[in-house]
Amino acid sequence: MASDDVANLADSLAKTQVNEGELSYKGQGLKLDNAESVEQMVKAIADFEGLRALRLEGNTIGVEAAQTIAKALENKSDLQCCHWSDMFTGRLRAEIPPALVSLGDALILAGARLKVLDLSDNAFGPDGVKGIEKLLKSAACHTLQELRLNNCGMGIGGGKILAAALSECHQQSSALGAPFRLKVFIAGRNRLENDGATALAQAFQLMGSLEEVHMPQNGINYPGVTALATAMQHNPQLRVLNLNDNTFTKKGATAMAQALKHLRNVQVINFGDCLVRSEGASALAETVREGLPILKELNLSFGEITEEAAMEVAQSVQHKDQFEKLDLNGNSLGEDGCKSLKQLMESVNMADKLGSLSDDEGEPEDDDDDDDDDDDDDDDDDDDDVEEEEEEEEKSELNQFSTPPSAPRTPDVSSFLSFPSPDKLLRLGEKRSVLIQQQVDVLDVCKTAEAFLKISSVYKDNDAEVKSAVLESIDAVLSKAFFTPSFQGLAFVSSLLVMVGLLKSEDKLKPVKVVPGHLLCLEHAVKQSYFPREHITVLNAFMSRPNKSLEVCSSARDRLKNTLQKLIPES
Repeated sequence: MASDDVANLADSLAKTQVNEGELSYKGQGLKLDNAESVEQMVKAIADFEGLRALRLEGNTIGVEAAQTIAKALENKSDLQCCHWSDMFTGRLRAEIPPALVSLGDALILAGARLKVLDLSDNAFGPDGVKGIEKLLKSAACHTLQELRLNNCGMGIGGGKILAAALSECHQQSSALGAPFRLKVFIAGRNRLENDGATALAQAFQLMGSLEEVHMPQNGINYPGVTALATAMQHNPQLRVLNLNDNTFTKKGATAMAQALKHLRNVQVINFGDCLVRSEGASALAETVREGLPILKELNLSFGEITEEAAMEVAQSVQHKDQFEKLDLNGNSLGEDGCKSLKQLMESVNMADKLGSLSDDEGEPEDDDDDDDDDDDDDDDDDDDDVEEEEEEEEKSELNQFSTPPSAPRTPDVSSFLSFPSPDKLLRLGEKRSVLIQQQVDVLDVCKTAEAFLKISSVYKDNDAEVKSAVLESIDAVLSKAFFTPSFQGLAFVSSLLVMVGLLKSEDKLKPVKVVPGHLLCLEHAVKQSYFPREHITVLNAFMSRPNKSLEVCSSARDRLKNTLQKLIPES
């Protein structure tokens, strides 16, 4: 091991936190490849009497290093909490399963009784789930209370393996007289889809002990939602249900509303960006009005809900003593609908409980969609199923690339641009920048500016994959725009300034809520060869003015200002 590596590890060990049975190497950025690289860490683990929690997140651990750490854990029977998220950055996918197997075998051999297992942000795929399968089935997990597997890329296959392992854990522990009682399950951004969600739902129903379920951004449609709904009603202690950014449609929302009628302890419901639609929202409103006595938060944002249904939802929460927040942003209320909703909440002294309505989509242009939904009810169940499936398939009609049956459903570009999220962008695949470029009409400066803001809104500076996808897409759209001879570059810049509230519009357009991604992506764009130098001065002039809308993004604003000032053409 190089001397500077030894020095770095020694320095990291000096920073290591030891608190009440916890040994933490969290966020130290250690690159641990072999036995020698973890020598001092292993000694610290071995010397730690009564070790109950080990934090390894934010480092990168190779197979040999993991095997060496595992050896040190073989006699740590008191270990209860394994905080091992984000610990394989830069590793080959093939390296992760054997590393996990070694660590899991050590916990089993030690006779540990885990309470918390966190392997989030490791992107290990289905093979990674196989790496923890033996551990999850073992007695070491009979006592597990929290399982965190967010952003692991499990897919349908991984979801099924996980579900089978959890079911077996419950069966074996029940046979011993102490049933497995998992309380917290977190598995967002895993592309589980309907089959993976349905498999997990069966395990959830078997356990019946869940208090928190977080499964956002998993490409789950109404069949999977319906299966989860059935499972939830068998978990009477459920407090938090987060299924954000899946696709309920009215059928899934109605099934979930029926399931929630069986529960009394729910405090937080997050069905934002789930396309619950007006009929689904009305069904949920009925459930809230008649039950859920300690509900605190209800998120039905971006669900294509119209004014009448939104008012029903608002009325349903008015007698909830512990209620704290209602989110109906991004729906289809229209200006008058937003005003009526605010007045209603004010009339029951709950104005402060209503979230922002700044992204309201306005009243729907026609009622065709609602009429179609109503007509579905007149058909038999089989026809209804077919129509619902076709509705989901329509979302992918712009996608030009076929997707294997076992792979996650690829969203279409229009869906992403309507309700952008990092997961939707990534699921567009490697051709995302080309697809988005083809979708955006660069001859319309307003649409081009709007597309820029939509794409940049999901920018994440600390997520390399999302960051790269956003910047590639921004470059594709803007390079095409500025290289088009008839494109009016200055008009584009003006439209952008209007949309972020830095320039007043004669049309009284409502500015978007500025987020750091908007400014950081603009900072990236102005440095590219396609961006005309003559527009730099204009941008700099407006960015230099004090503006309240940018105060929440002061760091990103300053970064953009510094770049603009460096790029101002010399006179």
